[in-house]
Amino acid sequence: MKKIQFTLIAVITFLVVSAQQKNNTMIEVGDSEEDIIFKAANIVPSPRQLRWQQLELIAFFHFGINTFKDKEWGTGKEDPTIFNPSSLDARQWVQVVKDASFKQVILTAKHHDGFCLWPTKTTRNSVASSPWKKGKGDVVNEVAEACREYGLGFGIYLSPWDMNTAVYGTEAYNDFFVAQLTELLSDYGRIDEVWFDGANGEGSNGKKQVYDFNRWYKLIRQLQPQQL
Repeated sequence: MKKIQFTLIAVITFLVVSAQQKNNTMIEVGDSEEDIIFKAANIVPSPRQLRWQQLELIAFFHFGINTFKDKEWGTGKEDPTIFNPSSLDARQWVQVVKDASFKQVILTAKHHDGFCLWPTKTTRNSVASSPWKKGKGDVVNEVAEACREYGLGFGIYLSPWDMNTAVYGTEAYNDFFVAQLTELLSDYGRIDEVWFDGANGEGSNGKKQVYDFNRWYKLIRQLQPQQL
């Protein structure tokens, strides 16, 4: 009888603790200090959040058409033909960061200038319009393959702001962005992290964009549920 009671208590305790543990919480306006402490003490990371914390060091590869203009940012008006990294060696990049104890890489697949480092079907403003490898190159693929070879995680940064496309500032841009995100999440194997920021300047038409972040997050969870 005692064994049955002990087992029952253990099960109830496990269920109560499990029910209290969340990977996020909401602090309400009327919460007391004790309420806040209780909520904070019962937050535990999800498996993907725990993996991210354990990475400790993540390298950001910011490389694009602006590299060939010797500027931090492009303008969206660059000619794609200036992009020609004839000596590009993604394996060397990844090996260097691995030797420095980094465990994951995030590549700027597209920055605010709108130039895409993969041969996207959404725009001509990409590597496919450059002389590099006669328009057949794909920086995203080369970095992704190098990360897999060296055992590093691989993520992408896709700029919400796009100074090149004419549809920026309209509802059509969210469809445009989803199409780009779908390509990246579908064609390059496992993506461990998708990195966004809130950059929201004017596009080529002088308009700003209302971003449909919830739609983007839903797509990410659908196509790459393990990523952060």
